[in-house]
Amino acid sequence: MQYANKRILYIAYPLLTVSAESAGGAEQMLWTLEREMARRGTQTTVAASAGSRVSGALFSTGEPCSLPDDFERRNREHQEKVIQFVAQSAREGKAFDLIHDKSGSFWPHACEVDVPVLATLHLPRSFYPPQSFQHVPENVTFNCVSESQAASFRDLPALLGVAPNGIALDPFLQDSQCGHGDRYGLLWLGRICEEKAPHLALEIASQSGLPITLAGQVYPFSYHQLYFEREVAPRLRAMPEAAFVVSPSAGLKCSLLRKAHAILITSQVDETSSLVAMEAAASGTPVIAFRRGALAEVVREGVTGFLVDSTAEAVAALRRVKSIDPVACVQHARENFRSAAMAGGYTQLYERVMQRARSRQGVLNLSVL
Repeated sequence: MQYANKRILYIAYPLLTVSAESAGGAEQMLWTLEREMARRGTQTTVAASAGSRVSGALFSTGEPCSLPDDFERRNREHQEKVIQFVAQSAREGKAFDLIHDKSGSFWPHACEVDVPVLATLHLPRSFYPPQSFQHVPENVTFNCVSESQAASFRDLPALLGVAPNGIALDPFLQDSQCGHGDRYGLLWLGRICEEKAPHLALEIASQSGLPITLAGQVYPFSYHQLYFEREVAPRLRAMPEAAFVVSPSAGLKCSLLRKAHAILITSQVDETSSLVAMEAAASGTPVIAFRRGALAEVVREGVTGFLVDSTAEAVAALRRVKSIDPVACVQHARENFRSAAMAGGYTQLYERVMQRARSRQGVLNLSVL
């Protein structure tokens, strides 16, 4: 299906801005997918916090959170403005053909808009309150981002399928095929919170005697900030060869990935995907990851890295990372993680969403007759 004349509204997570520097996976995926769809001629609009940088049009729903624990207020503001914007666009003859909800929280309010909604489920099933899926609006359908995640949502009637995540490969491929002798130290990259467990990465680095860089962002939630002060900051102070980089730019992130001896992924929850593991593969850098959720789908054992079940196993795996071929990592990324392939998968889902909407409208018209 051609999308040059289609209007799609992407709804972002409202807490922070969307850009190439976003720390959160959902924000990164929205930025990447929207760019790919805009390149294909789709008229894209992104509803996001002020200051976001996107390829199509930006509809600002308000300022990003600057105070701790301000999410509930900001989320209400975000949703209300999106609903008003969708209605206003229809009145002006610029109605959207489809809404793609990447926020994780708009779709329960989809009954307030007369547009089909595809909601991407970015989180593990256990993260959603059970009642979330009890009264799903009729214009909502869902997709997952990995097979392991989808297995926990099989009972959801409105689940259309899986669209695996992808990344823009080119920024990571430059100089990515350098040998192990050109790399130094460990890297942990991502949102700094208890479920991602960067403190375990510091423990692994300490036990292995290797320097480490933590690069990421603490979100404006008090429990994230308390976790950082309790578990991460003391370890950083006690480790002279540990560095902390706050919210690295896209360029710096690429450089850190290409120069690292190995990437540590220490999540303590069942991850639904892993952009960091994809970026590491594109950079030719081995990954040591805990065996949680979809990480087994992203990390190819013995080719792009190793899956482990404990910090002790992680330390032992670090002794084997020289067996990982950077060229094989890059080839695996090219074959499996292209953003164009992700966009192709979503294009197919969009067609199914719109077919479903047309069928539903036909049934409604017949019922009127």
